[in-house]
Amino acid sequence: MRFDRRHFVVAALLSLSALSAGSPALAQSEGSDYTLISPAQPTDDSGKIEVLEFFSYGCPHCSDFHPLVSAWAARLPSDVSFRRVPVTFGRASWANIAKLYFTLETTGDLARLDNEIFKAIHGERINLFDERTLTEWVVKKGVDPKRFSETFNSFGVMSKLKRSEQLGVGHKIQGVPAITVNGKYLVGGKDFTDQLAITDKLIAKVRNEKSAKK
Repeated sequence: MRFDRRHFVVAALLSLSALSAGSPALAQSEGSDYTLISPAQPTDDSGKIEVLEFFSYGCPHCSDFHPLVSAWAARLPSDVSFRRVPVTFGRASWANIAKLYFTLETTGDLARLDNEIFKAIHGERINLFDERTLTEWVVKKGVDPKRFSETFNSFGVMSKLKRSEQLGVGHKIQGVPAITVNGKYLVGGKDFTDQLAITDKLIAKVRNEKSAKK
């Protein structure tokens, strides 16, 4: 499989210390640092700057990116809302693991098993794309089987899956991992660290835009 938005390179964790939402440099170049999303997409909370990470558990680049973006997101200021959006690109196998994300989010098991899912798929080569296999796996991890099955096939999870697909289309997502800022900017970058640094600058840019309108 190709995940061809960028040939992302795993950046050193130490370099993350240089990233902060208060990055002073605000200059970015459209086309290399970001792409304007047209039309701009509505956000869930107009009072916050919305950052979305589009990803799939099935994407090896997303697996590499996950510890970096998680550490970065944990330091975001209170005026920034960060949300992850699993996408499928029409693949039935990726639909199952997107449903897995939403199911564990509903049952309250996501934080505990999030990293384990990436590890199982990309490290242990467990076929979590198959519903039966993924159900057996989560049960072994201590998730209630009845509640999991009911939730996995529920209207609520299917609605969230449909919404995530709509978000991917609306934000012009063609590959993962991808980050968007406030429904307006699709972040570029040479590598993971650059991607997050540009995101910081775009957050500051949106913050300035919001202040200018007041």
